Amino acid sequence: MAIEIPKIKYSGKIKEVKLGNGEKQITVGGETSYPFHLFEGEMLNPPRIAMEVYDSPPEEWPETCLEPFKDVINSPKAWAKKCIEQFGADMVSIRLISTDPNGMNKSTDDVLPIVQEVAGTIDVPLIIWGCENDDKDAEVLPKVAEVCQDKKIIIGPATDKNYKKIGAACIAYGHTIVASTPIDINLAKQLNILLGDLGVPDGQIIIDLNIGGCTIGYGLEYAYSVMERQRQAALTQQDEKLQFPVICNFANDVWKKKEVQIDDPKLGDKKNRGILFEAITGWIQLLAGADILVMRHPEAVKLLKGMLKQLM
Repeated sequence: MAIEIPKIKYSGKIKEVKLGNGEKQITVGGETSYPFHLFEGEMLNPPRIAMEVYDSPPEEWPETCLEPFKDVINSPKAWAKKCIEQFGADMVSIRLISTDPNGMNKSTDDVLPIVQEVAGTIDVPLIIWGCENDDKDAEVLPKVAEVCQDKKIIIGPATDKNYKKIGAACIAYGHTIVASTPIDINLAKQLNILLGDLGVPDGQIIIDLNIGGCTIGYGLEYAYSVMERQRQAALTQQDEKLQFPVICNFANDVWKKKEVQIDDPKLGDKKNRGILFEAITGWIQLLAGADILVMRHPEAVKLLKGMLKQLM
């Protein structure tokens, strides 16, 4: 007697969002089932991996992360090209770390040429990630949207404190906005409602549940449950305000953890430990429903791409 596998009937679907222009345009979202449940539905658009680039040389990166980029660390343009051409990044995410008021506090005029140079050099979708200071991002990111108006970039993070300015710029120039809320489904839904009321089309919204700090051993199981609830609401409860693709920008937090930083022979090889820490954290996020991962180490990216190929 054949065994019949129970299947869930899904009434919802994750909205599709097109990123970038031209031949390298990418579509994310579109799932009609839980992640990788290909026996129940479809994942027409596979999850994508973006690699980090900083607008200025990083000061806190461990040597393991600096090593693959030593020859390009002072040139964001060359750094972005290396991520694509040598390490197979589907997308590039440039973090405007130098604009942080608690750091270098560079002005908008200081970083716009860097953004334009990177945007003009690469042909894959580009994410512009602010310094995560609400006021400074509200000042810088709308200007970034203006100078990149022909590129269909992804801009974030937009929060409940600055979504009006960033959202208006995305509407005006046709970019995708990253709606960022702190690990709470209700807050995520509320911000999506506010963006819709502002006039941002559904096809220009990606969710950031802000689970970056939740890595292995640091609340990852809670982050997983929040992402899982988002997918449940979107696919089985027809909650249209949660039917958006999800981005996880987590590499920065992974490489800050003490288990990655400390020298301890009992924990095994330090370099491999960090790479595996990033890869496994990313893999769990994919299983929870991430559509885009922002990663750092090329070896971690390679591991995840290999696993994705087998599953898809």
